[in-house]
Amino acid sequence: MASGAILFALVHCPARSATLSVGPGQQITSIARAARLAQDGDIVEIAAGTYAGDVAVWLQKSLTIRGLGAGPVLDAAGMSAEDKAIWVFRDGHFTIENIEFRNARVPAGNGAGIRFEHGHLTVSACVFRDNQMGILTSNDGRSELSIRDSQFIDAPKQESPLPHLIYVGRIARFEMQGTRIAGGHWGHLVKSRARVSDLRYNLIADPPDGSASYELDFPNGGDVTLIGNLIGQSASSENRTLVSFGAEGGQGRTHRLRMAFNTLVSEGFMPGTFWQIWRNRLGTAPTVAVHNNLLVGVGLAEHHPDNVESGNHYHPLPANRLMDWNSGNLCAPGADPRLATPAGTDLLPRRAFAWPRGSSALPPTLSPVAGALPCGTTPQAAP
Repeated sequence: MASGAILFALVHCPARSATLSVGPGQQITSIARAARLAQDGDIVEIAAGTYAGDVAVWLQKSLTIRGLGAGPVLDAAGMSAEDKAIWVFRDGHFTIENIEFRNARVPAGNGAGIRFEHGHLTVSACVFRDNQMGILTSNDGRSELSIRDSQFIDAPKQESPLPHLIYVGRIARFEMQGTRIAGGHWGHLVKSRARVSDLRYNLIADPPDGSASYELDFPNGGDVTLIGNLIGQSASSENRTLVSFGAEGGQGRTHRLRMAFNTLVSEGFMPGTFWQIWRNRLGTAPTVAVHNNLLVGVGLAEHHPDNVESGNHYHPLPANRLMDWNSGNLCAPGADPRLATPAGTDLLPRRAFAWPRGSSALPPTLSPVAGALPCGTTPQAAP
């Protein structure tokens, strides 16, 4: 082969990605070592089992990390990467699948299962349990975070700083689908400062012993879409508002809130607020469209003259007589199914949350009813 052809091959034929196997009996036994050895484009496969104190910083520009079988459990066991998290992702495109992150603690009180600093991160079929923060991002305005079919549960009983199960900073985009979030303590279940937040077909609800503040907090407003979610607040909540939009000011953004086909549940006998829009703090008037939501329990909602609303229904019976957050029986029977046509077919639900995590496609012939699920059904997790 001529020298020119050799040079062309080296330049235009990148090295094939490798698969690194991690676990007992493998050449690589620790995740931290795999993080040092992996090259851009590699796949890291981690065997099932418990990995105590095996924390890591990932510096690659592209990487897929997946758990095998029942999935590995990453127990922080008092350790952290850079006093931040179990795993820190510096800057790149990362995909994480089938891994459990547990017991993250750091001196600053914001130890995360994952600290995501820059780039694009996709988290799928993962569990985050008993971390001071489940996922905590930076404020990089170009970054994007996508969460699918995962669980964030059991915030630690700390009061300062507040433990949020998901805390998204001022990034470009945050998406979440088919994910269960439960067991807050004083902090919010989800807090997002992202410029765009799109949440569909999730179960975001505290059980009776949960004491989260807001279930969904969008403190700086932005462009927020909520479709087909089940959002529930326990009687022990530290704040009686379920969805808060703009409480900390709008930061010069254009604001839009769209809520359609969600079921919002306010438990207990103290009145709740299903959604609150802090118009006096946003700076610019938001565009608000609220359609075909089912509001269950004792509570009120903000009905502003500038809102575009239709097909929203209140269910008069106490929420705790209708909802069982631990079985997947999440639809209020007897709700009035009459709907108004939403403003645009992009607000129609295509899927529904499937217990215990994930989502399943709705039959195309199904007539939509108010709320996140057809009454009397409990979709099962898709294979």
